[in-house]
Amino acid sequence: MKVAISSSGKDLDASIDPRFGRCAYFIIADTDDKRFEVFDNENIALGGGAGIQSSQFVASKGADVVITGNIGPNAVRTLSAAGVQVITGQSGTVGQALENFKNGKLSSSHEANVADHYGMGGGKGMGRGMGRGMGRGMGRGMGTGIGGSEVMPAQSQASSVNEKEELENLKSRAEELQKQIEAIESRLKNREKR
Repeated sequence: MKVAISSSGKDLDASIDPRFGRCAYFIIADTDDKRFEVFDNENIALGGGAGIQSSQFVASKGADVVITGNIGPNAVRTLSAAGVQVITGQSGTVGQALENFKNGKLSSSHEANVADHYGMGGGKGMGRGMGRGMGRGMGRGMGTGIGGSEVMPAQSQASSVNEKEELENLKSRAEELQKQIEAIESRLKNREKR
């Protein structure tokens, strides 16, 4: 059985990347012979549709199961249509997740655990806005606005998180983002060498 895992690194000791569609890498492991392949996630910088494109990618590689931290509804629907099981809410290392899966400790879900476009933001900063004006004709405009909301999983938005948990969550997200930045910079350097 082939298992695709969203990863922040290129080996089994790497942390599971909490974002499916915009993870740094996909590790696709064969649970029968313990071999695995690592793929750069080319969808990491897409403006939209990263979850769908990533779902199509792992399905095209023959994955039977996806293990990740968070996944949105479009990705879940795409994977479901391809017959790929989804296991969400995972953290730790890729190797630990594989062992837990092989030992039957993980169960699949048929629902997203975050809202659409989770992982596109991550804090306060600039956001995009779309405007539509109506006068004599119809006009559409795109503008830049100041965004003040933090992107968090849907479950976290519904329940209050105490300050200690929030601090740990932010530290973890900062570490994951740093790893992703390093991976992107490495990929840029490799492409510049070509």
